[in-house]
Amino acid sequence: MVSVLEKLKNWRWIRLYERIWPFVKPFWFRSLLSILITIPIGALDAVMTLSLKPFTDTLVMSNGVKTPFGLPLYVIPLGIILFTTLQGVIEYGAAYLSTWTGGKITQEMQRRLYKKLMEMDQSFYDSHSSGDLAQRFNADPGIACSGLLNNIKVFTTRIFSSIALVGVLFYTSWKLAILAIIILGLALWPLANIRKRIHNVVSQSIQVAAKGYTVFNETHAGSKTIASYNLQEYQKNFFYELLNKGFKLSIKTVQRTAWLSPMMHVIISFGMAGAIWFGSYLITSGQMTVGDFVAFMTSLLALYTPVKGFGKSVNQVQISFLAVERIIEILDYKIPIKDKKDAVEMHSIKHNIVFKNVDFEYNPDTPVLKNINLTIPKGKTVAFVGNSGGGKSTIVSLIPRFYDVKSGSISIDGTDIRNLKLHSLRQNIAVVFQDNFLFSGTIRDNLLLGKPNATEQEIQKAVKMACLDEFINELEHGLDTQIGERGALLSGGQKQRVAIARAFLKNAPIVILDEATSALDNKSEVIVQQAIDNLMKDRTVLVIAHRLTTVQNADTIVVINEGEIVEQGTHGELLEKEGAYATLYNAQFKRKIIR
Repeated sequence: MVSVLEKLKNWRWIRLYERIWPFVKPFWFRSLLSILITIPIGALDAVMTLSLKPFTDTLVMSNGVKTPFGLPLYVIPLGIILFTTLQGVIEYGAAYLSTWTGGKITQEMQRRLYKKLMEMDQSFYDSHSSGDLAQRFNADPGIACSGLLNNIKVFTTRIFSSIALVGVLFYTSWKLAILAIIILGLALWPLANIRKRIHNVVSQSIQVAAKGYTVFNETHAGSKTIASYNLQEYQKNFFYELLNKGFKLSIKTVQRTAWLSPMMHVIISFGMAGAIWFGSYLITSGQMTVGDFVAFMTSLLALYTPVKGFGKSVNQVQISFLAVERIIEILDYKIPIKDKKDAVEMHSIKHNIVFKNVDFEYNPDTPVLKNINLTIPKGKTVAFVGNSGGGKSTIVSLIPRFYDVKSGSISIDGTDIRNLKLHSLRQNIAVVFQDNFLFSGTIRDNLLLGKPNATEQEIQKAVKMACLDEFINELEHGLDTQIGERGALLSGGQKQRVAIARAFLKNAPIVILDEATSALDNKSEVIVQQAIDNLMKDRTVLVIAHRLTTVQNADTIVVINEGEIVEQGTHGELLEKEGAYATLYNAQFKRKIIR
C-alpha cells in the first residue's frame, strides 16, 4: 500500500497538484463551483437530443399533434428553447466564476513569485535575462492558472456531456452504442502521447518568446547605443532571426499536432457511416424506431463534434502544465543568501570590518578573489585601485552580501556577516554606484527610497548636502519633477547627486562608492565629488576609483591585481615603494600631461 502511494506521489500530475493547491486553497469553493456548474451544461445536451425521439416518432408513426405523454407536440420545441436558455445562463455563470477564480489564483501566484524575486540573490539575476524573468514571473502565471481552469471547465463540460450522450446512445440502441464507443476510443487514442511530441517544441517556443522580451528591453535601454553605432540594421536582423525561429517552432508544433484533428475527422466519419448503415438495417428489421435513430444520430454528432477539437485543447493544457512546471522551478529555487535561524541584528559598526582569507568565484574553478586579508577600521576611508577586472567591485559587493564568499569570512565587529540578519546588514550600508538606478516617478520618490518616513527638513538637508539644491530650485515643480524611466530626463551628474542624496537620507554608517565619478565630465565631477565628500564625513567608507587623484586622501589605499592584494598603504607610502600603485599613478599622470 505504501509503495503504491509513493508511486502515486511520483506522478507528474500529483506533484503539480500538490504545489498548486496552496494557491487554489483560499478560493477552493468558487474554483470547485466553477467546475461543478459545468456538469449541467453538458448534461443538458443529452436532454435536448433525447427529446427528438418522441417528437420524431409522434410525427412519423402517428401523424398526431400530441406526444405519447399526452402533451401538445409544440411543448418539445418550447422545451428545447427553455433548456438552451438555462444552459446559456449556467454557462455564463461558469465563465464568470472561472474568470474570477483564475484571476485571483493568478494574482496570488504573481504575488508569491514577485516576493520570491525580491529575495533572489544577485547570481540569479546574473544568470537570467530580463526577458526570461518577464516570461516566468509575468506571463507564465496567467498561462498556468487561467489556461488550466478554462480548459478544466471545457473538459468537465465535455466529459459530462459525453457521459449523458453515451447514456442516450445506449438508451436508444445498445448495439449502435458499442460501435460508436469503439470508434470514439480509436479517435482519442493518439492523444495519449501528445505531451512527448510537443514538450520540447513548446519549451523552445517559450524560450524564444522570452528572448523577444529581452530584445525589446535592450532596444529601449540601449536606444542611444543603437543610434550612435548605427546598429538599427543589426538589431533588426537579430530580431527577424528570432521571429523566424519562432515561426519554425510554431510550424513544428503544427506538424506534430495538427494532424490529430483531420485524423479524428476520418476515424469519426467511419463511425458515422457505420452508424447510418447499421442503423438503417435496425430500422428496416423493426429493431429500432425512426425516433430512436434520429435521437441516436443527433447524440452521436453532439458527442463526436467536440472530440474533433480535443487535439487543440490537449495542446493548450500541455502548455499550461509546462507553465506550471516553470513556476514550480522558480518557487523551488534554493536561495543561497538568506538569514540563518539564529541570525542577529546589526545596529551599527563599532570597531572594524575584517576580511580573513577570503576566496571567491562567480563560476566554479574560476577564482576571482584569492586569500584576501584586510582590516577596515571604523570611520576610516579605504580606497581600492588596480587594473580593470582585478576584483575591486567584487570585494565591496561581498560586504552587503550581494554574493557570499567561497571560503574565509568577512566580519563586522567580530561577527561573521553571514550570522547577521540580511535586512539589518544592508540597512547599515549605503551604496553609490557608477551607474545608479533611478526609478520612474519624481525626484522626491527616489529620495524617499533611502528613508520612506523622512521629514521635509531631512529631505532638504540631504538635497543641500548632495549639492542638488541649486538644480532643484531651478525646476518648476522642484522635488516633484518627473524624471522618466531610469532617470532619463536627468544628466549623469544629476543622477549621481540624486543617488547621493538618497544615501544621505539612509544615513548608514558604512558607505560604498563604486566608481561614483568615473563616468562624469570634469565640471560634473567637481560638484559630485563635493557631494561625496559631504557623504563620507564620519562614516566608514570603501571607495573604488579609477581616477587615482580622487583617492589620494584616503586613510588606506589597497591595490588589487588579478584578485589579490599586492600593496596597501597611504598615497605617500605607496609612491615611495615605487611598486604597482606608483606605476598606475605615473601612467595616469603622464596621460594627463600628454593631453
